[in-house]
Amino acid sequence: MFKLIKPFAKQLFSSFLDLAPILTVVLIFQVFVIRQPVPEVANLIAGTLFVILGLTFFIRGLELSLFPIGESMAYAFARKGSLFWLLAFAFCLGFSASIAEPAVMAVAEKAANIASTGKVIEQTQAARENYALGLRVTIALSVGFAIMVGVFRILKGWPVYYPVFLAYGCIAAITPYAPLEIVGIAYDAGGIATSTITVPLVTALGVGLATAIKGRNPMTDGFGLVVFASLTPTIFVMAYGMAV
Repeated sequence: MFKLIKPFAKQLFSSFLDLAPILTVVLIFQVFVIRQPVPEVANLIAGTLFVILGLTFFIRGLELSLFPIGESMAYAFARKGSLFWLLAFAFCLGFSASIAEPAVMAVAEKAANIASTGKVIEQTQAARENYALGLRVTIALSVGFAIMVGVFRILKGWPVYYPVFLAYGCIAAITPYAPLEIVGIAYDAGGIATSTITVPLVTALGVGLATAIKGRNPMTDGFGLVVFASLTPTIFVMAYGMAV
């Protein structure tokens, strides 16, 4: 029992230290710059405790489940030696992780509401839901494609900057032709797509795959999937805006 409690308590304290600078800055500006009392102190303390607990459970969950699962499945597919199934798994993993991102859901819903208010789309609930769903699926498809290409890069041993430079070139080329209403959303799409759920799974997949393949270095080859996954949503969402 003590072996389980000790690492949890250590992570709990670490989470508190991670949040301490944020709380310090907020309190300093609230008291000494704005010079107003801290509102609802009881709720602030309770909310902070919940955030610390949530962050602790989240990190422990990553260490105990997502990281081991991602690495073991990548190793199993690499041992199986089937390129098709490995790439299919990479695409499905990226798609499912991205479409489940809370940030993607929230931003897609907000974008749909603003588009409806600005009369970019019809001012109906059905139109807003279809627009939000289209954004989510587009972002998820782009992340799935990015992870698939990233896995193929690891298999071939290509440098990480090859797909990254290509993605930046595509973004620069397509931006002048994309509707102004979608450009800002597209540029933010990469950041929201690679968030709490996607990043741990993608990182575990890349590191596990690079570890399983002979001649690959987990440090130089295993990382780099996330940056490409953050660029492709920009391209796909601008293309979605041009199509819609």
